[in-house]
Parts: sequence; C-alpha cells; structure tokens
Amino acid sequence: MRTTWLLHLAACGASATTPTIPADLPAQTLTTGPGVATPTGHAMPKHPWPATRTDAIVDTVHGISLPDPYRWLEDEKSPEVQAWMTAQDEHTRAELARIPGRDQLAARLRELFYYDAISAPAHRKGRYFYTRKHANKEKTIVYWKQGENGDERVLFDPNQWSEDGTTGLGGWWPTHDGSLVAYSVKENNSDETTTKIFDVAAGKDLPDTLTGTKYSGASWTPDGKGFYYTFVPPVDGKVTIAERPGFAEVRFHKVGTQQSTDPLVHPATGSAKTFIGGGISRDGHWLIVTIQHGWNSSDVVFKDARKKDAPWVTLVKGADAIFNVDVWRDQLYVTTNDGAPRYRVFKVNPKQPDRSKWKEIIPQTDSTLQSVDIVGEHLAATYLRNAATEIELRNLDGKLVRKVELPPLGTSGGISGNPDEDTGYFGFTSFTEPSVIYKTSIKTGKVDEWARVTLPVDTSQLVTEQVFYPSKDGTKISMFVISKKGTVKNGKNPTILYGYGGFNVNMTPSFASSRAVWLERGGVYAIPNLRGGGEYGEDWHRAGMLLDKQNVFDDFIAAAELLIAEGWTSPAHLAISGGSNGGLLVGATVTQRPELFKAVVCAVPLLDMLRYHLSGSGKTWVPEYGSAEDPAQFKAIHAYSPYRRAIDAGPTKYPAVLFDSADHDDRVDPLHARKLAAALQANQAGNAPVLLRIERNAGHGGADMVKQQVERTADTLTFLFNQLR
Repeated sequence: MRTTWLLHLAACGASATTPTIPADLPAQTLTTGPGVATPTGHAMPKHPWPATRTDAIVDTVHGISLPDPYRWLEDEKSPEVQAWMTAQDEHTRAELARIPGRDQLAARLRELFYYDAISAPAHRKGRYFYTRKHANKEKTIVYWKQGENGDERVLFDPNQWSEDGTTGLGGWWPTHDGSLVAYSVKENNSDETTTKIFDVAAGKDLPDTLTGTKYSGASWTPDGKGFYYTFVPPVDGKVTIAERPGFAEVRFHKVGTQQSTDPLVHPATGSAKTFIGGGISRDGHWLIVTIQHGWNSSDVVFKDARKKDAPWVTLVKGADAIFNVDVWRDQLYVTTNDGAPRYRVFKVNPKQPDRSKWKEIIPQTDSTLQSVDIVGEHLAATYLRNAATEIELRNLDGKLVRKVELPPLGTSGGISGNPDEDTGYFGFTSFTEPSVIYKTSIKTGKVDEWARVTLPVDTSQLVTEQVFYPSKDGTKISMFVISKKGTVKNGKNPTILYGYGGFNVNMTPSFASSRAVWLERGGVYAIPNLRGGGEYGEDWHRAGMLLDKQNVFDDFIAAAELLIAEGWTSPAHLAISGGSNGGLLVGATVTQRPELFKAVVCAVPLLDMLRYHLSGSGKTWVPEYGSAEDPAQFKAIHAYSPYRRAIDAGPTKYPAVLFDSADHDDRVDPLHARKLAAALQANQAGNAPVLLRIERNAGHGGADMVKQQVERTADTLTFLFNQLR
C-alpha cells in the first residue's frame, strides 16, 4: 500500500504526458506510403487574425507599474470573450485546413493511432482486471475474467456512456477480493470526477455516488466494506477555485451509505499550497495520511486503524524532503530524499516511529531511485541512470537479489503485482520500441514476454543518441536526439526541441505515434533533461524552481544552440514545443530568444506568471514557482513571465506560434493562452502567424477520444511542417 499523493495528476503539467505533439500512442509504421504528402510552402497572409481590444488597466506591484491590457480575456464566461475565442479558433482551423498535405497527414495518423493493445492484469482473488485498447474503438475498455483462462467480460466501456463521447473513465480500484470496483467518471476529460461503485458479479452499479473526488483514489479496507478517499468540496460562496485545495480532507465511505454521512478521517490543512491523501494497509492495520507541501516536502502521520479512537502518530513533520510510505507485514517502508537527493529507503517499526529507530535498508546510489514496489515478498526498486530505467529486486531487508535485464535507453514503470504473490509484470518502451509487457517470477527471475503492441514498424530505421552539453552556467545537461538512420547533419533538418523542466517530472524514452510520423518524413526530435525535472534527483529539481527557474530556460536555449552548432538543424528549421509547465518553458524561451526558432507550439500553458496563483490550481504550485506576493520571488518571476515580457517588449519579430488550448481545462486556466496569444498578435512585427486553437470538450490532457487526438496532432504537425520546410 502506497500513500504517495498523486502529484503528477495535480502538477500544472502533470507530467510529461501533456506534450504538444500529444504523448499519445505507439506508432504503427515508419514507411511512407504512396501519395503521402508533407505540408510545405503555404504562405499565410500577414496578420489576418481577429482583432482584439485593449483596456487601460495598470497594476502597481512592489512599486512597479504593470500594464495588463488583456485582463478582460480572463473572464471566460463573458459573452465577449466567448465570441473572441470562437473567432480565434475558427480562424486557426481554417488556416491550418487549407495547408496542402493536411488531409494526408490526418489519414496517416489515423492509421497509427487506432491499434490494439492490452495492459498488465491486476489479480484479485482469482479475478483478473485489465484494459484493452481496440483499433476500432475511440476509448479504452476495462475487462475482467474469472481465472487466467476465463471468458473475457466487459467491466467498463466508456464508449457507451455518452452519445458525443464527452463522458469518460478516470481511475478504477478493485477490492482485494475483486467483488467490487470503485471508479471515477469525468466529463470532457477534466480533472473533476464523480466516483461510483460497481458490483462485478451483478454487472451493475450500486446506488453509491460520491462527488468532489478530484485527484482522489479509493483505498479499500480488507473486507471490501468501504474505502478511504480525499474529498474536495465544490466551489461555492465559501470556497473559491484558488483556495479549494486547502479545504480537501480525508474521509471514509461505507458501501451502501450516503456520502453525506461519510465520517471525517483527517481534517483539511487550510492551506491551498498543500495536498492531502490517505490509505489503509492491505491488512487493515495501519492508516497513513500524507500531507504534501508542493513537490519538495511532505509530512506523514499514521494510526492503528484496528483501535477505536486511536491517536494520530507523527512519522515525520517539517522536514524539507519528500517521504513516500508503503506498508507490509506491520513494517513501514519509507522512501525519502531526506539527506539523500537521489533517494534511499528506510524500514520502520510503526511501534517505534522515532527517527533514531529508522533502519536504512537501501542507501543512496549514483542513480536516482524512482519508486519501490512490494511484489512477491520482495522490494522492486526502479531507478533512473542518465534518464533511462534500471530495476533491482531486493529482499525485505534491502539486500540485493538480482538486477532485471532491460535493453538500454528505455523506460519501465517498475514491477506491478501483489505483495504476497510470486507473479509480477513490468512494461518497457523506448524511442524505437513500442510497448512490451513482461511477466516474471519474483522467486526464480524467469521472464516471459506477456503482451506486445504489434506494429508494422521498421525500428531499424530509427536511431537514438544521448548527448551531453553545457548549459549557460556550465552545468552538464543530457539530451536524447532521435532521427532516421542516415540523417545528414546539413543544418536543414526540420527539428522539434521538446521540453518540460519542472515538478520533478522525468523526460524518459518512450515510443509515440506522432513522433514516428515526424521521423519518417525526415524530421529530428530532441528531448533534453532540463533542471527542474527529477532525472538526477532532488538537487536537480531544486536547481530549476523558485528563484532558479531561469536555469530551466537557459538549459533549453543551450540545447537549441547545440543542435544548431552540430548541424542537426538551423534557426530556419527549428521548432520548440511544450505543454503545461512545458508551455511556460517555450513561452519564456520564445520571449527571450525569438530569433533562435522558426516555430513554437505552446500547449495548455502557464504564461501570466504574476497572476497564475489566482486561478485554476495555481496556489498549489506556489512552492514550485513562488508568488508575486513575495518581493524576492516577484523579482525573479517578473523577469521571465512570458506575458509580462511580451507586453513590455512591444513590437518584436516573433516566430510562428500555435497556442493549443482546451475549453474544459480545470487545472491550468486557459486564460494564459488567450492573453499571450493576444499580446503576440498585437506585437508581431514579422510575417509569421500567431494562432490560437481551442480543443472542444477537452481537459488539461486534451481529449480522450482517438479521433480528437488525430485531428489535434494533424493540426500541430501540419503547422510545424509548413513552417520548417
């Protein structure tokens, strides 16, 4: 049982799973078929976009005057803003639709995005639960069967939930005996969810319906009679969107009762800068609650759940470090970066929780420990070495048993399975290898291929190179460069430089359909491991946050300069791309070095950094970015805030920019994309287009229907090919 709060879901980027060329699905082919065209040579007229009015609004913050002419675009409910959004989106789609080759690209992407795949199963007392993606379906379906060789039965098919496809599946959590499954439902792929309970044998929902379960999972008791969850109250007169996380609390739901009667387990923190989550150990003995302060600090308390009115016991509080807790056989396994920026593991007796009694069982190494899973009475430790995965199996006292053999330069999420069962599963992918799932015996180490995404892909034509380069301050940065075999460094290759750089998020190798389309047409794709990420531990993360955020942009700029210097590309053929926190990255980079790039794709971004904390989930990110309310942090944020720089710079020759926004993004408010799009359009001194595309019925991660992903990616690639050829 792990109590780690799902911070990657709440991060302004969730992760690297919100790229601007969507982190989608494995590609199916790398051979260009007959009649496949690449968009080139379409000249867009100068400044044809819809007009945007300005207001004479000026704020004074810490003695500095801050004009904000597009403040009115923050009010999405305003009919004027709605009309402006419609005009901008229609203009963008019309411009992209008329570029030659766009239809062929969309057809090609449909070939690659619709495919068959199966996930590793979750075993619960003879029942197996897993997902299937079907080549003829828009959404993934959850199945179950009785026994490994039983008949496959549908558990959840979100393809049937709404006529227009706007209702989708979030997470799902079976009881330990597999009789019930709690699952979350979301509209328009937003973060907001409603949680329901499904009776597996009866094949129907129970009456229970829980609202306010944004970012929450379900931690079932051993008897399956109830679960612990995080409740986030609705926005009302007392709770605002910005303050809402501070009102989150841990509750317990008993199956068959009304949510209104759910008892409070742990109260809210009262601070919007925190997250809270709780979970019960597999045997029902220990209840753990974690309070996360941003992405670099956590407090942990626990209690004996078998004793009525047992007091909370503090495991750790006030330490400037992260603590993740797993529980097995009445022992706490604590993974932490406290005193070890690349993480280590302690074994703790909950009856002797004092720090002096903790026993270190896995010390820090020169690799970065990502996670520890308890499977088959062993610890499966997953590491990153130079941003590629390594897995070790250790006994419950931390002694090394063996290393799991993996191909080089790839990614695995670690070994999944039950702590008391020998069978485990692990996946593997790389830039040149679609997803493969392996089944393994923890005891013997035997490994068999269990499932593979079978695609007609000639991966021998793809090559990955990992390079290292100095940033502005001399720090060594690693970067993956993926290309087609035989690519000549003539400075003319259309190249995408993609980055993230924040929230401890790792950029590791994975296979993607959109990238395959780019590569098969002669493109180059580069992904640096910027500071702010977690690839090299907590020191690496902290070197790219708060007052040091500029390091991230410097790392990214240095990556572009290296690609140019080594002849991979040139400013006339180079694009930058990023989403969410990565949208901030490319927004800051293009406003600092507009001459270095030909095109920019900026998706679901943060851009007005002096006001980001006033909307969406913004206040939860203050520990990562800082706040304009603090004078020292204001100075740093003011210096790089993309919207602020664009307003202050006035007329500037910008590269072509495509803002990729979503109409139901309840994590990063789309006001950021609207405001910077308006500012760049007004100040564009060159001929390059500045476009705003708005994905309908979509959240921060985009839409969950394949056809929408195809259209979004087709527009993005069309834009880039047109600019970089």
